[in-house]
Amino acid sequence: MPTLPSWLTEPLWDQFQALLPERPEFHPHHPLGCHRRRIGDRIIFDKMLQLLRFGCSYEAIADTTCSATTIRDRRDEWIRLGVFVRLKQIALESYDRIVGLVLDQIAVDGSITKTPGGGEAAGRSPVDRGKQGLKRSGMTDGYGIPLGRVLTGANQHDSPLLAPTLDRLNDLGPLPDGITVHLDAGYDSDRTRTLLNERGQHGRIAH
Repeated sequence: MPTLPSWLTEPLWDQFQALLPERPEFHPHHPLGCHRRRIGDRIIFDKMLQLLRFGCSYEAIADTTCSATTIRDRRDEWIRLGVFVRLKQIALESYDRIVGLVLDQIAVDGSITKTPGGGEAAGRSPVDRGKQGLKRSGMTDGYGIPLGRVLTGANQHDSPLLAPTLDRLNDLGPLPDGITVHLDAGYDSDRTRTLLNERGQHGRIAH
């Protein structure tokens, strides 16, 4: 059973592959001096889709084709190369051209997730007995299409994350005038209203 239908994965892979630099077929610096064949990028790409689709761990998705360590290493390599950032930009631009992003209506909110493995951005979660957690401040357009997010420790309040989250709009090019930003009651403060006014945006804040 494929993770996603081929009519979706094949064009996505074609675009993703075009962003990757050429790499040697064999590992150039194997510690034993032998020539170990490099795991194909397409195999790692399919594994990454499975991780996103099923939400499982790297160990659970690893098999004879590649190890969990290989998936993580290739992920980190692609992050350093800026491949994911570029792919996201291409995806948003394509969606905007074909369907259309509703950028005059923006929604921002935060959510907390568990991070049992810790990490640079993790912090003590106020809703999980002080265990490690992550705060995700996410932003969507009027139809709920993700536009960007900011990650920080779970013990951070949503309100201070509003400005860096809205900064993600700068990656989308020309924006409409008078954007309305929809927020929940956690953002209800003079600080939030001042921030939005300085940016020429309107706030619709729930009571």
